[in-house]
Amino acid sequence: MEDLDTVSRLYAGIWGTDADSPPVSAEVMRALSHAGNYVAGAYEGGRLVGASVAFYGDPIGTTLHSHITGTAMGRGIGLALKMHQRDWALARGIKRITWTYDPLIRRNAHFNLVKLGARPVEYLQSFYGEMDDAINGGDESDRVLAAWDLTAPVAPHPLDPPAGASYGVRNDDGRPVIGPADTGTVLVDLPDDIESLRRTDPGAARDWRLAVRHVLGGLLAEGARVAGFHDRRSYVVHRTAA
Repeated sequence: MEDLDTVSRLYAGIWGTDADSPPVSAEVMRALSHAGNYVAGAYEGGRLVGASVAFYGDPIGTTLHSHITGTAMGRGIGLALKMHQRDWALARGIKRITWTYDPLIRRNAHFNLVKLGARPVEYLQSFYGEMDDAINGGDESDRVLAAWDLTAPVAPHPLDPPAGASYGVRNDDGRPVIGPADTGTVLVDLPDDIESLRRTDPGAARDWRLAVRHVLGGLLAEGARVAGFHDRRSYVVHRTAA
């Protein structure tokens, strides 16, 4: 329990919550780990610098759902945790890991799609309802469900869009501009730093949320496939079969 209390304090620090109301409590992590789910910490020089919690998902026996992963910034801690989670899952016959993330955060999209090779498969509007932590406060909690095929290559290369691709959302000097999304391949730009924008210009942050929800959410709902992430800023979405 002492180790799990340390994890809960780490999470509270990362998400900017009170120490007595972390994103996941030590008691919940204790129950999940005792029931055979995934609870892991990353240590550097004996100090906890990251942790991840996941549980079995549907369909049972084939999927692990990663609920939360938090790390100190940089130094490859997040990648080390995800590789450990991948090995843990494969050792138990699990071939797929899912998780949700905010589709507006560029570094997370790049990490998930380019470094890991996961792909967004569903847009989830206001998934967690209203949140008041330091990261999510002041915005709706839209998420995309990412699916990671553990049998696929670990680190695919960034994807360059084909000629003729259109911008469903374009970043125009920090503001979203919605364009045509009826070509075979559609690009969806992201803001430079949505977390800073929430603090400095909530109206612009709201515009980005609605634009990406409308275009990316609409494309996923109609069966389009996110093929990759271009230039650290744009989802590449195929509306037609590759």
